[in-house]
Amino acid sequence: MVYPQDVKLTEKEKTSICYLSFPDSYSGCLGDTQFSFRLRQSVGRRASRFREDVYNRDAPVTLQTEASHFFGYVYFRQVKDVSVKRGYFQKSLVLISRLPYTHLFHSLLQIVAPEFFEKLEPCLEAVCNEIDQWPSPIPGLTLNLPVMGVVLQVRIPSKTDKPGGSPVRQTAKEDLLPAPTLLPTIHELDLFKCFQSVLIHLQMLWELVLLGEPLVVMAPSPTVSSETVLALVSSIGPLKFCCDFRPYFTIHDNEFREYTTRTQAPPNVVLGVTNPFFIKTFQNWPHVVRLGEMKMAGDLPKQVKVKKLSKLKTLDTKPGIYTAYKTFLHKDKILIKRLLKGIQRKRPSEVQSAILRRHLLELTQSFIIPLERYMASLMPLQRSVTPWKTPPQIRPFSQDEFMSTLDHTGPQLTSVLKGDWMGLYRKFFRSPNFDGWFRHRHKEMTQKLESLHLEVICDADLLSWTKDKSEVEIVDLILKLREKLV
Repeated sequence: MVYPQDVKLTEKEKTSICYLSFPDSYSGCLGDTQFSFRLRQSVGRRASRFREDVYNRDAPVTLQTEASHFFGYVYFRQVKDVSVKRGYFQKSLVLISRLPYTHLFHSLLQIVAPEFFEKLEPCLEAVCNEIDQWPSPIPGLTLNLPVMGVVLQVRIPSKTDKPGGSPVRQTAKEDLLPAPTLLPTIHELDLFKCFQSVLIHLQMLWELVLLGEPLVVMAPSPTVSSETVLALVSSIGPLKFCCDFRPYFTIHDNEFREYTTRTQAPPNVVLGVTNPFFIKTFQNWPHVVRLGEMKMAGDLPKQVKVKKLSKLKTLDTKPGIYTAYKTFLHKDKILIKRLLKGIQRKRPSEVQSAILRRHLLELTQSFIIPLERYMASLMPLQRSVTPWKTPPQIRPFSQDEFMSTLDHTGPQLTSVLKGDWMGLYRKFFRSPNFDGWFRHRHKEMTQKLESLHLEVICDADLLSWTKDKSEVEIVDLILKLREKLV
């Protein structure tokens, strides 16, 4: 059953969504379960009606839509039912979107899904009619989204927002009935909950994600799997994660063979899985995070240990991080002590998450600011842009030249962490995340140069220039101007 009914999904997409919308039998999910997945769309699909280019222009890079992937948000129910042949009622409601609004869409499903399981199609039709009236997501605006007698109030983040700033701004008082339910974020996860069993290894995980290393998360349920993968990918924000990632991945996935072949090196992808079968399949992968059910050691969450990959052999493999990776930077022991003390003092999870988020943001910014500063130095001076010549080129990025700037303008100016920052940069230069960041910044700078050139042309005195020029030169200039203005 697909709603709205005019939405066209290929048979391949429908099959993939069906497989991904049910936990595999090993998870043993009873009751209600929510999780997410990410799906590669079929080749040849036409662009959607949603004005993605306008939205992406103003949205933060980490929240932009992707032309080649869908996100799926699942609400799954499994309860005992003797009237059913299998003895269980099993059904999933799945919301498919190009937008990575994890918190908003799971909140929406919590309202819609229980009603859907009772009333089925009429409920979906009514909900789709309401959602069809929602305004487009415009970055920077606060929207009121009515659904099933509830109004969800959300603010769409903008790329002009200060990183780490307060995500909610109250709108002017409106007489809304019923009073809106305020969502503090549309996309952020409870980072502390996601990372509580790997807190002492956070530095390692951040580096693995930053470098785009192949990484598998083996979890006891699709919820833990998908939340952990999404938390890992978000840990390098505001830097965009430019590799593939699958919050929930199954053996039925179209990319299963591509990602599990042993004839070539593992791809740059982060996979979340729950099927123990994958332990054997991923033995040649360099980094595997095996998570179990949360256990406490006294009043603290039990921390998993780093183990040798050779120990990853049996189906009952114990929780741990199976890798031979050696971190470039040292652990932040002050952060770990602060978080562990927060657990003992029963500090709320959202406060612990805010501390974690702030730490990861500052760490990423300390790493990326020297790159941004060097990139800005490659831009031609404004006075070198003249109306009668092609704009000067952006200077090429030189890794050696960048490295030479680190003594005076490196991460040590903003980060207390010690270690081999230069080694980390060298490895980062070989990663898809550097390639994605560089392309994006180079495109922005090229557009800025074009814009400056047009401004200079608009301010120029064309008549004075033409007085001592030949007809060929004047025609050549007119043709160039027409080319620019098209």
